[in-house]
Amino acid sequence: MDTSHVPIDRLRNIGLIAHIDAGKTTVTERILFYAGVTHHLGSVDSGNTVTDWMPQERERGITIVSAAVTAHWYGSQINIIDTPGHIDFTAEVQRALRVLDGGVVIFDAVQGVEPQSETVWRQANQYQVPRICFINKLDRVGADFLHCLASLRQKLGANAAAVQLPIGEEEQFEGVIDLIAMEALRWQGEAGTEIVHSPIPAAMQASARHARETLIEQVAECDDALLEVYLEQGDIEATLLREALRRATLKLQVFPVFCGSALHNVGVQPLIDAVVDYLGSPLDAVEAEGVKPQREGDDSPLQKIPCPPNADVPLAALVFKLVADPYAGKMAYVRVYSGQLRSGQQIFNPRTGKSQRVGRIVRVYADSRESIDGIYAGEIGAVLSLKDSVTGDTLCQREHPVLLENITFPDPVIKIAVEPVSVKDRDTIALALQQLTEEDPTFKVQTDEESGQTILAGMGELHLDVLINRLEREHSVRVRTGKPRVSYLETVSRAANKVEGRFVRQSGGHGQYGHVVLSVAPAERGSGIQIENRVVGGAIPKDFHSAVEKGIIEAAETGVVGGTRITDLTVTLLDGSHHTVDSSELAFKTAAMLGFKQAVLQAAPRLLEPVFKLELLLPKEYIGEVLGQLASRRCEVTNTHLRNDGTEQIQALAPIAEMFGYATSMRSMSQGRATYSMEFAKYA
Repeated sequence: MDTSHVPIDRLRNIGLIAHIDAGKTTVTERILFYAGVTHHLGSVDSGNTVTDWMPQERERGITIVSAAVTAHWYGSQINIIDTPGHIDFTAEVQRALRVLDGGVVIFDAVQGVEPQSETVWRQANQYQVPRICFINKLDRVGADFLHCLASLRQKLGANAAAVQLPIGEEEQFEGVIDLIAMEALRWQGEAGTEIVHSPIPAAMQASARHARETLIEQVAECDDALLEVYLEQGDIEATLLREALRRATLKLQVFPVFCGSALHNVGVQPLIDAVVDYLGSPLDAVEAEGVKPQREGDDSPLQKIPCPPNADVPLAALVFKLVADPYAGKMAYVRVYSGQLRSGQQIFNPRTGKSQRVGRIVRVYADSRESIDGIYAGEIGAVLSLKDSVTGDTLCQREHPVLLENITFPDPVIKIAVEPVSVKDRDTIALALQQLTEEDPTFKVQTDEESGQTILAGMGELHLDVLINRLEREHSVRVRTGKPRVSYLETVSRAANKVEGRFVRQSGGHGQYGHVVLSVAPAERGSGIQIENRVVGGAIPKDFHSAVEKGIIEAAETGVVGGTRITDLTVTLLDGSHHTVDSSELAFKTAAMLGFKQAVLQAAPRLLEPVFKLELLLPKEYIGEVLGQLASRRCEVTNTHLRNDGTEQIQALAPIAEMFGYATSMRSMSQGRATYSMEFAKYA
């Protein structure tokens, strides 16, 4: 395999993103096979795919961690990240999108746009990632290409442009029509390696011409050069149309739509061509920008530093994922935005303020790897044995320090208590949990101060189940678990003004004196704690301002209603007083803690619970029973809709506290014919 360094304009960093079970891993397998990386076709059902390499993934038939693989396609290098579709592992999608230049969004031709498709689409919008779409599984019963295309436009608000049409659907599906070259493509040979080009069938000529005109109009609306040619000539040659479609795709104005059936090896090679033709290289992406690191307490404006995709400028790289490798220790996945990262080089981590020497650098193929001499601007690779680094760290040069934007992750919503089974397990559990939290930023470990229990917090029941399974398998730690509990938060429902916090201690020598006056008021959901400082005239000296803020933040960790974290409120520091001798950081921190707790008590505190968006698909004969059960679980039904395939779709808002064990009762009620998915919506 050619692994030589390719020019940056021939690089494609792409992610495969979709709802669970749309076929991401199968598409990845086909891309690797046709690109010559593998020599057999893996199957999710057989548990022998390249990117689902963890035992838990193979048993469950789902992707749990993002896997990175590299393929070469006619002189271009494609770095592919196959992401999970299950909502519990949404952080994996988020951190992949942060470092990618393009995405392939895969949709099930029967289901159309599903809940998790909407979530990943929103995440990709947030990171400004250009996308192409692939409507998969067109040979399944109930497949409907046009319905799927319409749902892309309606549900996602996307300007989805069909670049292909299917020839037949369901069991009659036999190939696709390329609307740019205006020809029919059919696949032959056992693994679909042979593509037969032929004229468009007579019965589909009119619909193909109409679809091509629609495609040209959609692209011409976003591209003045193409519009001019179209108005003059009335038709567009293939090369011009491809160039204009690429420009519109990179600007996120058009999303080209392809179709096929990955499992039956139809439509994958044109999809790989489309990745090269329409998705951008690092040169086409929005140029990364960092800021100059500042010392704590430095209030000067942030100085922006551009990080151009050029190998000859100072280094700026982002650690976007950590993996504990059983043989090589900690492995850090890195995206290099500027400069180059080479073995033996000295690098600097601005978060820790430490320098270190780069060890071995590898190119990753899921769970196997190959040594390379360096990672250049625009590339993704991995560094072995990188000390003290965490997800979101920037790597740079000490003489050219820069901080890239960090990756933000959602807070965990479910907790479970664990205790080691034996003394041997007790000795190893702390190290094992530390490794798992380094790998997964949405997994948190806490110690309950009252009971002394170890509490694990995660994004859902499946997430915690997989982590406990990994504790036993990878780290040989056996644990007993309690029942899952909900991760509540607290907030205030009204304002409390001018509340005093006073800490005065007199002793033989120096005393302690701290005095603050503050107000609290409710803030909008998800805003966290905002601290405003309105102290004037030096009532509280500047040296103690950070101590007051630390006191407020620390006090907010344990609430006054249920002992859970306080959030979504604005704290305004109004006044205070100090003593020239007795005032200290500790005194002001303690005064702030006392004042904050007092203010929250006066501001009518209340609990917030996590509410999830629930989407159910079920045969309509069960709808009465299911709606009754949702009502008994305090769920608020927001929409019911009869789909084209005759199934009923129910959307609801469900408090997670009521949803433990729901899967079992729903299956027994619908004789195993109903499916559902849940996604965190808000705290209420």
